[in-house]
Amino acid sequence: MTSVSVLLLCVAALLGTAALAVPLIRSTRSMQVVYCASLVFSAIAFVTALAYLVEGLPSAEAPVLVLPFGLPWLGSHFRLDTLSAFFLMVVNLGGALSALYALGYGRHEHAPHRVLPFFPAFLAGMDLVILADDAFTFLISWEFMSLASWALVMAHHRDADNRKAGFVYIVMASFGTLALLLAFGLLAGSAGDYSFAAMRVSAHTPFVAGLALVLLLLGTGSKAGLVPLHVWLPLAHPAAPSHVSALMSGVMTKVAVYGFVRVVFDLLGMPSWWSGIVVLIIGSGTAVLGILQALMESDLKRLLAYSTIENIGVIFVSLGLALAFKANGMELAAALALTAALFHVLNHSFFKSLLFFGAGAVLTATGERNMDKLGGLIHRMPVTSVVFLVGCVAISALPPFNGFVSEWLAFQAILQSPAVPQWGLKILVPAVGGMLALSAALAAACFVKAYGVTFLGRPRTAVAERAVEVDRFSLAAMSVLAALCLLAGILPGIVIDGLAPITLSMIGERMPVQSDIPWLSIVPVAESRSSYNGLLVFLFTLFSASLTAYFIHRFASRGLRRAPAWDCGFPQTSPATQYTASSFAQPVRRVFGTLVFRAREEVDMPAPGDLRPARFAVKTHDLIWEELYLPIIGAVGFVAEKLNHLQFLTIRRYLSLVFLALVFLLLVLALWS
Repeated sequence: MTSVSVLLLCVAALLGTAALAVPLIRSTRSMQVVYCASLVFSAIAFVTALAYLVEGLPSAEAPVLVLPFGLPWLGSHFRLDTLSAFFLMVVNLGGALSALYALGYGRHEHAPHRVLPFFPAFLAGMDLVILADDAFTFLISWEFMSLASWALVMAHHRDADNRKAGFVYIVMASFGTLALLLAFGLLAGSAGDYSFAAMRVSAHTPFVAGLALVLLLLGTGSKAGLVPLHVWLPLAHPAAPSHVSALMSGVMTKVAVYGFVRVVFDLLGMPSWWSGIVVLIIGSGTAVLGILQALMESDLKRLLAYSTIENIGVIFVSLGLALAFKANGMELAAALALTAALFHVLNHSFFKSLLFFGAGAVLTATGERNMDKLGGLIHRMPVTSVVFLVGCVAISALPPFNGFVSEWLAFQAILQSPAVPQWGLKILVPAVGGMLALSAALAAACFVKAYGVTFLGRPRTAVAERAVEVDRFSLAAMSVLAALCLLAGILPGIVIDGLAPITLSMIGERMPVQSDIPWLSIVPVAESRSSYNGLLVFLFTLFSASLTAYFIHRFASRGLRRAPAWDCGFPQTSPATQYTASSFAQPVRRVFGTLVFRAREEVDMPAPGDLRPARFAVKTHDLIWEELYLPIIGAVGFVAEKLNHLQFLTIRRYLSLVFLALVFLLLVLALWS
């Protein structure tokens, strides 16, 4: 049995689990059955994809399976190559750990019957998108994935905010599918051959390739969260259950990245150098705006959602570099940039899933997502606080964890830009590097805020003071991800060599073999340029921290005394005097707020003798929503109201409209052919 057959059997088993969940809803064991089955089938799919990627077969030998359904003259094509194997690993590892986490977290779910049937269906939909080898199967699977995730977002539909989130999400998902449909129509051309194999060998004019790239950015960008198509993401992620949020943020956005990489690097042929400029500008803007929005948030899950936008921007910056280098025949630099993008795809799936699991643990223990109502959880949830700290350090791109390695590789790719011949790229790429550095610094500040306000200090509310550690399933899932963040950071050479077959098939080149380098170092280009050793950094950090702790405990005062923090002579002060999420972000808000958020601070300070409390309020605006989407919503409402008169036309006028529409479509078809 071929690998693609095993994977399709796993998809069928997940769909069967989704169907079985419906009659089992009333059973007390339904949750265990659904999540255990999802865990097992996802684990089998992960091992199958990993084995195929390790084998590293060339694309020409990729197994293809054709099933007799879909378009009558085409059927449904499914294919497994190194690129799809890598993304299947990301999807199914995330799915297996989400199912493990849900075995504990699901006990606190208020409406399990609205989650259980759609969870395995969501996993199956993502797998089908990656396995699809023709446009029809891809789009059907894409829409199935969108509908299953929409149902999960709407699990708590009685909440008005959740209904709004579901509505915005399904509209953006439909818009993205329409853009992808048009893009595949362009690639199929007048011949109408929708198989990826035919698109791969077709010649596309620069105009068709450029228009397809724009449509592809709209289609995949709306699902990945590229600015300005990101508006659904900070609404949908907090609305969904936390294990679903982890899947949507850590995994589903990577399926959108897969769609972009598949078409641009595999089906479109040789890219134009200007396509790299488009992707670089969009990616860098997404990274900076996403993390600035995250810094302004006090809702923990919304903060993580906006952070996802920033990381998607980092991935697309690397993909833009790979496009620009490939167009200029710089295959080694293109392989480096593509490796950085794929490495960050893997890393983000690790630490973002971990952070959403941690946010779910906090929500389970306290019932709160507002960081200003938390604090002091490090004493009450010690394991969760440690693994959440690992996720914060990793996403802040600090060594020795994995986030540093992929962003460091992206900067190494940026340093190759002086060799490109176009002056537009020579000027743009260093500016993009500066924006990437800014987003990395802001990310560190953002997660200092997230961890400090949530876990450190004193409890600000009674629910935070009464919090207890979560169940062993949730802790096990988080601990596995924390370990993976560390292992990918200290052994990055193994990951880079594992990604080499993908860059060979997409670019025609690979990075130098890293496993041959002594001391597990990595050398992206040449030893004269740069190198990094995550293991030595980890050992040095561990040794110096241990030595410091020993000297402090050995030579400092051995007496231990617990007392309130120094408070200017006023003991028992209110926990409300601590830093809040808003106050922590105030300096950044004052620097960027006027331009990015139109932030306005309002202070009501009573006069001396007035016993009213002082009040401080901050008002910010989402300019993209207000300046782009609200006018569109108004225009759609206006047009819909005008078109409403069509339902009152006579039969003669209806027939005339149908005739004119038919003539118009025939003219379009004649011009197209």
